[in-house]
Order: sequence, then structure tokens, then C-alpha cells
Amino acid sequence: MAKKTNMPAPLKPAKKQTWGLFSPLMRRILAVNMFALVILGGGILYLDQFRENLINRRIEDLIVQAKIISGALGESPTLGPESSALELANARQTIKRLVGPTNIRARLFSPGGELILDSRYMNPSRSILVLPLPDPEENPPLDKIILNWINDTLDSLTTNQDWDPYVEQVRQSAGDYDEVLTALNGETTTTVYALEDGNLLITVATPVQRFRRVLGGLMLSKDTSDIREIIFEERLAILKIFGLSLGITLLLSIFLASTIARPIHRLAKAADAVRKGVGSVEALKKFSGRRDEIGALSRSLSDMTYSLHKQIDAVESFAADVAHELKNPLSSLRSAVETIQRTNDKAIQKKLLEIVQEDIRRLDRLITDISDASRLDAELSRAKMKVVDFGMIVATIVETYQNPGKTKTARLVFKAPKAGTYMVTGIESRLGQVVYNLLDNAFSFTPAKGEIRLSLSKRKGIIEFSIDDEGSGLPPEAEEKIFERFYSERPKKEAFGIHSGLGLSISRQIIEAHSGTIHAENRYREAGKKKAKGKPQAPKINGVRFIVRLPE
Repeated sequence: MAKKTNMPAPLKPAKKQTWGLFSPLMRRILAVNMFALVILGGGILYLDQFRENLINRRIEDLIVQAKIISGALGESPTLGPESSALELANARQTIKRLVGPTNIRARLFSPGGELILDSRYMNPSRSILVLPLPDPEENPPLDKIILNWINDTLDSLTTNQDWDPYVEQVRQSAGDYDEVLTALNGETTTTVYALEDGNLLITVATPVQRFRRVLGGLMLSKDTSDIREIIFEERLAILKIFGLSLGITLLLSIFLASTIARPIHRLAKAADAVRKGVGSVEALKKFSGRRDEIGALSRSLSDMTYSLHKQIDAVESFAADVAHELKNPLSSLRSAVETIQRTNDKAIQKKLLEIVQEDIRRLDRLITDISDASRLDAELSRAKMKVVDFGMIVATIVETYQNPGKTKTARLVFKAPKAGTYMVTGIESRLGQVVYNLLDNAFSFTPAKGEIRLSLSKRKGIIEFSIDDEGSGLPPEAEEKIFERFYSERPKKEAFGIHSGLGLSISRQIIEAHSGTIHAENRYREAGKKKAKGKPQAPKINGVRFIVRLPE
């Protein structure tokens, strides 16, 4: 029964997606950049602290002006030495000189709470002030409407206090204003009211005193229309800068997104075309020259596609080789079975049955080796490597070959190292398989009573393992061919089909998966004495040396 593996289910083919100018990735980049800019701009447009500072400064100025005017009124003549009433004409002149040039409204109340002076009604010409009204048919421009709406909205958000509405009676008295009553009791106080037009009205009330005697109460008031206009102008300037910054950010975001999203989209299309077999790998190399993550992705996709194609070619070649190798014993089996049916000779039948049994064993060995080779890639990619003692692996395997029960006739020469001397990172079972394969190969070529020498050494972080046999050596230019699958150059004494020709190929695959190398070379005897004609003897092959190098 086949062994189940925890392989992920294959993904369904993705539906073809087309994006316009703005891909999802580009929209995300734009959203992130725009969101940060909007938050920054909104925070600047808030201007709440700036507005509060201006209002506090206005209150401080009004307090100073109120004290100056009340001090001047307190020093002005009264109706008599013991009188507590101010002389109205002198008080009017004082207020006119000090308040007239400003937009501040001054109201003077008597100690009894009666309004005796109001700067609003102190126009010298006693004429009625006529203010022009806007044309009812004239509509403000759209930009003005938008700016006013933004300003009013921000004002509603920044107003974090509930001001009392300002109500002015026709006949005013100190009882209408708590701050004036407080001033008539000798204390200065301020109050802020809300006007119907959205502005604020700041009032300051202070006592008018002479020798600690209260002669009246002075109330100065001024609205914040000029402050609101300053805030409006500041916001307008910020909006202009914000709009310019927004445009630049938008263009830069589109440029940045296009350098990321579009190349990725093109790489995805190229990879999809390669998957369908209608595109070439060259399309994936279009951005390989870029020195950024897109270039790295392009190069990785190209390398991955090349590796996949190489793997597919290897699988196809492996399947063809397997079919060829299975065909030989099957043909032999079919011939033997057909011959058995046509002969009655017991000797011939017995010989043919031996051929059938040998072919079956050969098929069994071949199928076992093919199965092992086919699973090797997956196992090497999934297995977790750990630090192992390669010297002890070799020593343990050598002991099994030196067991008296073994039928091998060649003598093994190996000096076992101390434990912990040759440590490598790898898969212990597969490294042992390499040693087994190389030893089997050495025994199959080494004659009886010959020697097989094994050695281990270490240099500059590389562990070197070598096996020397005393076989007939490698044919010319066969140093690499022997590592190909199903290579069939075997010793003459060996029966056909004993080896599948996959051992050395599997060994190289394992060693390369461990970031190592394996190669073979002929060993030569030293040159002999010179012949009579003066020509030296040609060096003779003394066997083959397999060298395995692994990083520590």
C-alpha cells in the first residue's frame, strides 16, 4: 500500500484578472500615503490652540485697557469732594479719547447700576450709522462657499465650550450683566458670550475707584470677528499648501506604485504564460537588471523556472531510461517463456527457468533502486539535517564489511578516527548509503586478495573521504559518465544484471544535496625502467580513486 504524504492540495487555476490604471497594490500605496497626509493636514487645520491663544491675548489686552480707562475716570473731577458720582461730561470726554480710535465698546454704569454712558451712542455728528447690505441676488462664488463651509465645520469641531448667548436689553442696567455687578463690588472680571453670527463677544468689567471708593463700573466689550478672519486666512493658506502637497504626493505615489505594481503584474503574466507553455523564460528576465526587490524577484522566478524545466527534462529522461532498462529483462523473460513452451528437453527447461528466476531477481533489484532514486529528491528536500559524525559512520560500515560472515574477499585497510573528529551537517542514513555504494563498487572491481584503502582527512573546513580500489580503472573520458544513471560498464567476471547502474548516480545526488562534491580518477603505478630503445614504459592503471568532499 502506498505511503500517504501530507502534500498540500493543488490550488485551483486563478481567474484571469485585469486591472485598469490603478491596481489593488497601487490603491493601497495611494491610500497609505494620502491617509498620512490627510491626518497631518487635518491636524494643522484644527488650529484650536492658536485660536485660544488669540482669545486669551484679547482678554489680557481688554483687561489692561479697562484698568487704564477706569484709572483715568477715577482721577477725573466728580460732582463734589464727597460725591460718589462722576461728572458726566468729563467721563464722556475721557472715554471718547481713549476708546474712540478703537473698535471697543465701552459702557459706564453708576454705583446704583444705571447705564450712564455707552460709546456706541457717542458719535459726534449724532448721525445714524448706515452699513451697506449685500445684494440679495448676488450669489457668492463656489470656492467661497466651500471655504466658508470648511471654516464653519472646523469651528464647530474646535469649539469645546458652551458659551452663554449674548442678550442685550433695550434698557440696560448692571443687573443684566453679572460681571458688572462684580465690578461694582470692587473686583475685575471677564466673560465670553456667543453671538448669533458665530463670533464671540469678550467683556471685561472693572470698578472705577477713587481712594477705594467705587464711583461706577466700566465694561469693555469686543467681538472676535477679526480673530475669526485671521483663523480663516491661516486655514486658507494651509489649504493651498495642503492641496499642492496632496498633488505632489499623488504623483509620487503613482510613480512609486507603477515601479512596483506594474513590474509585478508583468512578471505574474509572464509566469502564467510560461505555466501554460505559451511564453519563454526570457520574459521573466526583463527586470533582472534592477538592483532592488523586483530585480531579485525576477531573477528568482527565472532561476526557479529554469530549475523546473531542468527537473522536468530530468524526469522525462529518467522515465525513458527506466523504460529502456525494464525492457531488457522483460524481453529476456518473454524469450525464455516462449522457448519453454516449445521444448520438452528437461535440461533446457531447467536452464530456461534459471534464466527466468535471474531475470525476476534483476527486475526486483532494478525496481527497488528505481523506487529509491525516485524518492530521493523529495526526501532530501524534506528531511531535516543535523550534525553527525561522518568518521563514525564510515567506521561502522567498515566493521560490517570486515565481519567474517561476509563473502567479500578483498581486504579493507582503514584506520578508524577518534569520535567527534569529522563532524558534518547532513542526513546520517543517506551519507551511510553513499559509503555503502562506493564500497560495493570497489569490491565489485577489486580482484580477490586485493586491497581497498579508505582514508579521511580535513583541511580548511572541508572533510575529504577517499576510497582506492585495485580494479582495472576507468575507460578514457569516463570520469563523469560513471555517475550517469544506468551506466553499464561492469567487470567481466560479474554476472549481467547484478547492479542496476544507479548507485553512483544516487551517491552524487546525495553528496550534492549536502553541498559537497564527488568525483573519480584513475590511479597509476610509477613509471617502469627504460627499455632497450631508450623509451620509458607507459604508466599502468592501478585502480580507481573516489573522492568525496563535504563541508564541516
